Amino acid sequence: MAIHLIKRLTVFATTLFFVIFIPGIALAAPVQINPIPSIIIAQISNTTTGASLFSDTNLTPQQQQQIQAVRQRRNREIGAVLNSSQRSKLAHNMRSGDDINQGLKKLNLPPEQKDLVNAIMQFTDLKMQAISSRNSL
Repeated sequence: MAIHLIKRLTVFATTLFFVIFIPGIALAAPVQINPIPSIIIAQISNTTTGASLFSDTNLTPQQQQQIQAVRQRRNREIGAVLNSSQRSKLAHNMRSGDDINQGLKKLNLPPEQKDLVNAIMQFTDLKMQAISSRNSL
């Protein structure tokens, strides 16, 4: 009799545990840190002018990853400078076939934003040149 009670309590406790904790785990969603939609990131990464600069060189997989990381960081930084309507216009421009430079020019940014975006682009170009020059050494 005592054994049956222990078994029933164990089954009840296990069931209660699963009912309470498993739905919370299943419904838990990661917090979206990146304000730019992922489609913009993918399109910006694939259509950058830097891709043509580095496509003919023989980069190691590690250098390719480093360049990809630099581009992704550039995209996040540019996304932080733009407001939501500008990001959506940039996404539309990218879907229309423009590269990132053309898409940003079509936005007609105010001087402060234009300066910030240009600084981000120049810094990114310097980083990518440094990564590619390590390959030639």
